[in-house]
Order: sequence, then structure tokens, then C-alpha cells
Amino acid sequence: MQRVRVWDWPTRIFHWALALGFAVAWLTAESDTWLSLHVFCGYSVAGLLLFRLLWGWLGSHYARFASFAFGPRAAWQYLRQVLQGRAARHVGHNPAGSVAIYGLLLLLLAVSLSGVLTLGAEEQHGALAAWLPFAAARGAKQVHELLATLALLLVGVHLAGVVVESLLHRENLARAMLTGNKL
Repeated sequence: MQRVRVWDWPTRIFHWALALGFAVAWLTAESDTWLSLHVFCGYSVAGLLLFRLLWGWLGSHYARFASFAFGPRAAWQYLRQVLQGRAARHVGHNPAGSVAIYGLLLLLLAVSLSGVLTLGAEEQHGALAAWLPFAAARGAKQVHELLATLALLLVGVHLAGVVVESLLHRENLARAMLTGNKL
């Protein structure tokens, strides 16, 4: 097999920075001591997501959304093929991976937005506190926590998919996300 450059450096930096930002935000979520770090990571994740949305239109071939525009039907068919051990190899994202990527992007955008609403509502002098009632503030926090938990579950599915795909096609996808190259 020939080595193919799949992931450009902006995509790889985005990927690992997003993983780190989300992990640190998750780990600091319940600590008042680490609230500033949690908020910093949340804003960083939001900024990274905005970059990725732009890069999905302007980036290199495999970074563009058009290169992995598969629908749910293609994802289900692909998952059935994986279970049968005969799934086709994809140079970029496979159909199931593409659904996970879109899901993570949307979920993390929602987590970021609900985090901003929660933070603004909890601060006594925050700009959002003036028009966001207490009940809505509590609801925003609950929604924020629920969305973050769903995102964590989807990250677990993503990691399981990376392991399965790596074994099925005998290629190290984690290494490919570090080097940018697939075999």
C-alpha cells in the first residue's frame, strides 16, 4: 500500500486541541476551584469549532465536509458491513465516522452555547443575567450537563470506531491523525 496524505496539519491540530479542551473541561466541570480553567476550555472549544466550520469549507480535500457527506442510510449500511467483516476501506472518513463527526460538531456547539448561557445566568452582574430568569438559568445548566454527557458518550463511540476500523483494515488511525498519513 502507498502512503497517502489525508489529514493536513490544521485538521490534526484542531482534532487534538479539541480532544484536550473537551477532556479538561469535562474533568474540571464540578470544581469551583477550577471554574476559570473550565470556562477557558469551553471558550477554546467554541473557537476551535468555529475554525472547523470554516475549515470544512476552505480546507484541504479530506478536511472538507463535501468529502464525507454521507447520510444515515450509508452509515447503517457501512455498520452492517463492518459486522460482516467486509466493510470497504475509505481513505478519508467512512460513512459511520462521518455521522459521528457531524454529531460531535453539533453536540459540542450546543454544549458551548449552553455553557455560555449557564455562565451568563449564574453571574450576578452578567449581561445575560438581566433577561434570563433563574429557572431558565437552572435549565441551561442541566441542558449543558446533559449535552456534555451525550458528547462524552459519542466520543466513546468515536474511539470504539477508531479501534474497530484500525483492526478491520490493519491501519493505525490514531497514528494517521498524528502524522497525517494513511497507508
